[in-house]
This record gives sequence, structure tokens and C-alpha cells, in this order.
Amino acid sequence: MARLLRSATWRLFPWRGYCSQKAKGELCRDFVEALKAVVGGSHLSTAAVVREQHGRDESVHRCEPPDAVVWPQNVEQVSRLAALCYRQGVPIIPFGTGTGLEGGVCAVQGGVCVNLTHMDRILELNQEDFSVVVEPGVTRKALNAHLRDSGLWFPVDPGADASLCGMAATGASGTNAVRYGTMRDNVLNLEVVLPDGRLLHTAGRGRHFRKSAAGYNLTGLFVGSEGTLGLITATTLRLHPAPEATVAATCAFPSVQAAVDSTVHILQAAVPVARIEFLDEVMMDACNRYSKLNCLVAPTLFLEFHGSQQALEEQLQRTEEIVQQNGASDFSWAKEAEERSRLWTARHNAWYAALAMRPGCKGYSTDVCVPISRLSEIVVQTKEDLNASGLTGSIVGHVGDGNFHCILLVNPDDAEELGRVKAFAEQLGRRALALHGTCTGEHGIGMGKRQLLREEVGAVGVETMRQLKAVLDPQGLMNPGKVL
Repeated sequence: MARLLRSATWRLFPWRGYCSQKAKGELCRDFVEALKAVVGGSHLSTAAVVREQHGRDESVHRCEPPDAVVWPQNVEQVSRLAALCYRQGVPIIPFGTGTGLEGGVCAVQGGVCVNLTHMDRILELNQEDFSVVVEPGVTRKALNAHLRDSGLWFPVDPGADASLCGMAATGASGTNAVRYGTMRDNVLNLEVVLPDGRLLHTAGRGRHFRKSAAGYNLTGLFVGSEGTLGLITATTLRLHPAPEATVAATCAFPSVQAAVDSTVHILQAAVPVARIEFLDEVMMDACNRYSKLNCLVAPTLFLEFHGSQQALEEQLQRTEEIVQQNGASDFSWAKEAEERSRLWTARHNAWYAALAMRPGCKGYSTDVCVPISRLSEIVVQTKEDLNASGLTGSIVGHVGDGNFHCILLVNPDDAEELGRVKAFAEQLGRRALALHGTCTGEHGIGMGKRQLLREEVGAVGVETMRQLKAVLDPQGLMNPGKVL
């Protein structure tokens, strides 16, 4: 009987036991050959340099390389890879462009990194329904280039040219969120390969409706799940009409308080601003140097407005009145596309501008979000704390939706300085929670904010998440060591 049971088990799980005795960083030859049989030898690598490239993102978290990297070409291969790893008990780490900031791609338990960038097709464009279906290798810039002549665009813009399925996985946001919302507001459906290889369409195969009351919100469950529940192999996105006219502006302020107060007053006045970004004087100076701008070195707002020509004139007039009441100076409008692009390119390169302030160091980017009514309080206090900390850093953020970042420069080999940076970030996260905010507005939990998540949602919230994870991923193979 025992022999028959072992035989049956072997047929069900033919690879089980092949790697059970192997240490992290080493997969057995037969299992690697099984991976190659799925994707082909040219689409698999166990080279150390390739594994290291896939074991880190833009964060300060230490590189944790996977044991192997594979590049599937289609969803069928992803499904077969997942099933193979599931039978063997090998961790699976999804990988997009590697632009995350919370260590979300670090292979803390080894395993197989599934790089999805070769799946880069735009599968279906429904212009009349304002929706599009894309594979995980399609980036936001590639999508908008494809949409250029359609009169439509996808506005969620986290700065980096991230993959759209990766943006769904992390619940990304960005400069346009104040008007167009985050990924949570713009994902209509997801195709997900579950840990055991089964294929799930979270809103039903091929569906792209705008609203539904049909059962649990499975799409919302996977948006922001950070690769811990499954591999997103396609996403259906909400598109928006391209604005008739666009105008950007910059204005400098005598203090951080004045700049943030202007943000709050603009929102309270119901001005439909599309973008409103805050840069403190340190960041403004860094952007001037890195992007060759000539802005006043002072706390500054970058703004942008979308709409008809008539609507824009009204928005600009009202905004100028509000910021002048708060002491704004050096007010400048940018109406030409080239000039606007120069401003927003500088804003998107703020991360690299900050890194240039202290060459050789790593960046540590905090990320909190609070109710608008508490925004002035937390930003002003954070600026005071930063000045008193002795750390090198700056403040920048999407203040129109209460979200901002401190970008801190740290020598990763200096344990004492790294400890002070992490303590500063934890203190900021807890201050946001005390003001009824969140410890992360867009970067996600990853490896670094798991304790803050527990404090944010409470013991019952964390236990509920664990139960959901256990149902979908009973072996704990999907991106282990993240979120929970």
C-alpha cells in the first residue's frame, strides 16, 4: 500500500523532492531542466550577475538574488511555471521593471524570479468603451505612445516608466492622482495566474464594465497585493479623454507652511487641478542642478491644469489669487508642450536629482499620506525634524492628495546612519497614523513597512489578510517575506 501511495504521489507531483535538500542559491539540475522545458534554454538564467540584477530594486534593502530567472513569453508558460514551482515548493517572485522602493522583488527565500517583460503586447483597445487590455511588459509610456492618435490617454504616472501590471500589483499612484485617481481607480479587470497555475479573471473573462455589484471585489483584492497572491499576466485599464488644453505653472513661497496652505486652499476652492506637486528648497536646488532649471531656490509648487481654453482661464485666475494670498512669488506659466515637458521631466527625475546631492550613497524614500486637513501640520513638523536630524534629505510629494515623501541619502555601509534613517522613517509613518493617515500612499509595504501595516490595520486586519493569503497561497510561495 505504501508503495502504491508513493507511486500515486509521484505521478501527481513528479518534481517533488528534487530540490528539497538544496541550499538557497542552488536549484537541482533536473528542476532547472524542467524550467527550460517550459520557457526554452535562452529564456532562463542562473548566472550570478543576472540573479543579482533581479534581487534588488531602487530601495536600500540588501540584494537578495533568486536562484534562477525565467522570461516566459505567454500566459500559458506562466501557468506551467507556477504549477511546476507549486509542486516542488519553490518560491515565485514576479518581476517587472524593478523600479520599486520597498524591496518588493528581493528573493528573501530564494526561488524563481519570473520576469514578465517579454510579454509586452497591447491585446485589445476599446476606444468607445475607454478601456485597453495590456500584458505585463507594457509600460505606461509605451501605452500612451500607442494611444497618441486615439484621443485617449492613461494618466496614472508614478514617475518611473514602470510596467502597467507592476503598477497594478503595487497600487501605484503619481502626479495625476489628484484628478484621475490611482491604479485602484483605473483597473477594471485582471488576468492572474494563481500560485498553483490556475488562471483567474477577477471580473470575468473579457469583461470591462465601469461598475458592478456582483459579488466580492476580486480585482480590488489583487491591486496592491505586491505579488503575494498571484502573477498578474494582463490588466484591463480605464482610459480617459486627452485634455483639450493643458497649462503648467510654478510658484515659489516664503515657507513650507505657505506652500502647503496654498495646496489646501486650492483644493478647498474646488479648483479642478490635474497636478499639484510640492518641492522643498533642498529639492528645488537639486532639481535646478540636475535638470538645468532656473527656478528660485525656495519651497515651490508645480501645478498643471487640464480642460477647455475657457475653463483654464478661470482655473488659472483663481489659483493665482489663492497663491498670492499666501505670499507666492516668481509665478510662471508654461503653456507650450516643450516647456511643460521640461518641468515635469525635472519633477520625475527628482529621485535622481536627490541621489546626485551625495554621490555614492543610496536613497531611502519615505511615503505617507494623510487627510488634506492634516497636511500642513505633518509636512511642517517633518521639515523641522529633518532639519534637526543631521541627515541629508529633502521633501517632495503629490500633496494634492495628501501624499508626500522624504528622500534621505544614506551610506548603506554605515550601520549607524542607516539606523537613524530607518528610525526617522518609522517616526514619520507613526505620525501619519496618528493623524488618521496611512504609512504608505503608493510605494507599498514590501519588506520595510510590515510592522507599520500591523499598527495601521490592527491585529484583526492583519489576521484577515493572512487568512486570505492562506486560501490563495497555502504554501506561502508567492513573493514570501513581503507585506505580512
